[in-house]
Amino acid sequence: MIARLRSIWLNINASYWFFPALFSVIAFFLSFVTIYLDRNGAAEWLTDFPWLQPARPDGARTVLTVIAGSMIGTAATVFSITIAAVAYASGNYGPRLLTNFMEDKGNQVSLGVFIATFVYAVMVLRVVRGEDERAASAADAAATSLPGFTPQLSLLVATAMAIWAVAVLVYFLHHIPSGIRINTVLQGIGKRFVRDVKTRFPEEEGGREPGQQNAGEPVTALANGYIEIIDFDTLQDIAADAEGCIALKLRTGDFVHRGVPLVEVSDTELTDDLADRIRDCFVTGGMRTATQDLEHLIDELVEIALRALSPGINDPFTAITATHWLSAGMAELAQRNLDRGPEQDGYDWDHVQPLDDDFEHFLNRGFGAIRASAAGSPMAAGKFIDTLYSVARNANSRHRRALLLREGLQLVEQAKTVIEGPSLEELNARFDKFAEAMEKLGT
Repeated sequence: MIARLRSIWLNINASYWFFPALFSVIAFFLSFVTIYLDRNGAAEWLTDFPWLQPARPDGARTVLTVIAGSMIGTAATVFSITIAAVAYASGNYGPRLLTNFMEDKGNQVSLGVFIATFVYAVMVLRVVRGEDERAASAADAAATSLPGFTPQLSLLVATAMAIWAVAVLVYFLHHIPSGIRINTVLQGIGKRFVRDVKTRFPEEEGGREPGQQNAGEPVTALANGYIEIIDFDTLQDIAADAEGCIALKLRTGDFVHRGVPLVEVSDTELTDDLADRIRDCFVTGGMRTATQDLEHLIDELVEIALRALSPGINDPFTAITATHWLSAGMAELAQRNLDRGPEQDGYDWDHVQPLDDDFEHFLNRGFGAIRASAAGSPMAAGKFIDTLYSVARNANSRHRRALLLREGLQLVEQAKTVIEGPSLEELNARFDKFAEAMEKLGT
């Protein structure tokens, strides 16, 4: 149940309707509050400021009509610009990055501000009464000394919201082109990758790898789709209650269909009720998300690098930037103990055993996936070796440094099949220096 609620929240977080809906509801009730204050004379203090000239009904209607009309037009324009930017980014950087732009709070809040201002202006506009119209109540008649009913405080709030919306529009016009720049996109993914590594593997100055899982009786999936969320806390409680061990056969982000083993249960009897409780801890959907899924963030960086190194684009500088951010996350992994699963503060290997994703797994998923394409570009290949050394300097185990050295050797071997002449000689010289430096570190 908790996993499903988290999945629903993730879908809401990546939607363009939540903030507009929330702000609109707030604006709706705010209009009732300010109108009530106007009707009960709570806005008389405005007369203490001579520079706040009271508006007449016709002027108030004009102002509110202009605010409402301009806000809904601006909201439509903002939405169109956002969709165009998202389409451009997903087409150039990869469709899997669409969720990153959908989750952008700047776009969501900007759209919400314009919609909320429109709703507020319309709600206030409905109570403005002209000089020749009868007051709806005695409170309306007593609210102002001017003929008709003009909610002065509500009008002032609407004007302030319109000015604020203009400021948000200026921010939005800066935010959109800034947000789709490739360096900004890579920075966002890279920082999240580093942050998630620190959260998932908090123990620094270590080099422990995951242990070997227990074999047991499988619990198979009944649903189809990508695993979006795994409720590890509930799994731990289930295993503790059953006095058994649950070994995961899949990780978050893997695709499952009916009959695929989710976990294997050992040291206890596997009943139908226990199997159903375990299945409830897995939520599947139509796409992968970055929640609990380090591989998803790695894949996004790899995808951008591979696209940049493709013959049709041939942009090694973007690939190098992607490699730099990948190395930042891998450097964190290289110095941490990897023998725990996501979101398990009180980790107990005897109860829940995640997949044995060791450092080699993450290295192959990242640098290993880029290697073949980077080998075809002398510039990218040279930087590839430099980033391997930067990661190796953080590694706390000889085994992990040996894996990095092997990755560099495989790159050079791959490059020999596509690079010739001075470029290959420079790459070999660069690797020789890398190998000497790695020997000094201890491999």
